[in-house]
Amino acid sequence: MTSMILYYAPGACSQASHIALIEAGIPHRLVKVGRDRLTPDGGDFTLINTKGYTPALDLGDGTILTENLAILLYIAERSRKLLAVDGLERWQALEATVFMTTEIHRHFIPFFRGGTGQEKEKAEQALSMRFGTISDQLGDKDFLVGEQITIADCYLFVMVSWADMMGVTLPARLGAYLARMKRLPSVAQALGAEGLTHQ
Repeated sequence: MTSMILYYAPGACSQASHIALIEAGIPHRLVKVGRDRLTPDGGDFTLINTKGYTPALDLGDGTILTENLAILLYIAERSRKLLAVDGLERWQALEATVFMTTEIHRHFIPFFRGGTGQEKEKAEQALSMRFGTISDQLGDKDFLVGEQITIADCYLFVMVSWADMMGVTLPARLGAYLARMKRLPSVAQALGAEGLTHQ
């Protein structure tokens, strides 16, 4: 079977799907998308994903799936890894992932799009509150839900990495979580493949 293709931007939220693919052991290849929305061969990424942003996952037959949450769920369902099949842990992992995609991700916009000092300050306050919620959920565990990595951790790693990069103050637990996650083979492999081993 033809391997999947993940269209990604280095260090972007597509990194969550990249980590998940590696962790799930799903064969794939990477195609980098530049800020100009072009692929390395000069292809127009908007012809692949009309929304114009990563991630986009070619399922191997030309079918394109977009949106991180959908891609993460697809990877989990296909591999039977990264998400409990049933029970409370499944719903807690989904709850946390949705919370991050809707309530954490969007508050980084001022940092990435040249927001004013006031906009960044307001965003940092919002992020501090929401990361506090995640920190409380993490507690003293290695992973956000249960004893194994889930799709929630794939996404949280990216959000915490962004906060660290932007100088957003993190609860101590999340700082330790970031360091711990970087040591995971799947995360280290994703960072290396995206040219981010300096992180």
